[in-house]
Amino acid sequence: MRQASSRRCVRSLPHQETPGYHAGVVASPRKSAEDAAGRTLATNRQASFHYHILERFEAGVALRGTEVKSVRSGRAGLRDSYVMVRGAECWLVNCHIPEYSPGGHWNHPPLQDRKLLLHRREIEKLAVKVQQKGLALVALRLYMKGARVKCEIALAKGKKEWDRRATIREREEKREAAQAIHEYKTRF
Repeated sequence: MRQASSRRCVRSLPHQETPGYHAGVVASPRKSAEDAAGRTLATNRQASFHYHILERFEAGVALRGTEVKSVRSGRAGLRDSYVMVRGAECWLVNCHIPEYSPGGHWNHPPLQDRKLLLHRREIEKLAVKVQQKGLALVALRLYMKGARVKCEIALAKGKKEWDRRATIREREEKREAAQAIHEYKTRF
């Protein structure tokens, strides 16, 4: 039987002598707030002007390969899109995702209805509210969450014409106040 030697073999590694080497410390890139929340791919800016947003939901979107590539390139449009409940499923209607140019014959039609992935209870809850209270389901934005494309939808109530005028008036008042403050600060 061999006896274990009391000396340990310690080998010096060349990179340990390099200035600035810190063993065990690895620099990782910082994540921005946008990356943490998900990268926004498309927004419906008209929704907050035409509707009072009451409640927001997150839904997955069932997309094909060329649709995902086209959406990731930031070419999707949600301007006139809305959500429709058919049976026990939710569908995103009027969402324009243009064809992916290298897609060839595997391409998708740009304005087809796309299935939204929600839990059954959420779909039932939305269907009841839309039928009883006369509310609308509107798509607000498409964004990435990890490697998945998600859609933020909202339960909304349509604004009247005077509501829209009030929104415009408030926006202009804020802009004029900010401009007056800026002019006052830069005056001296």
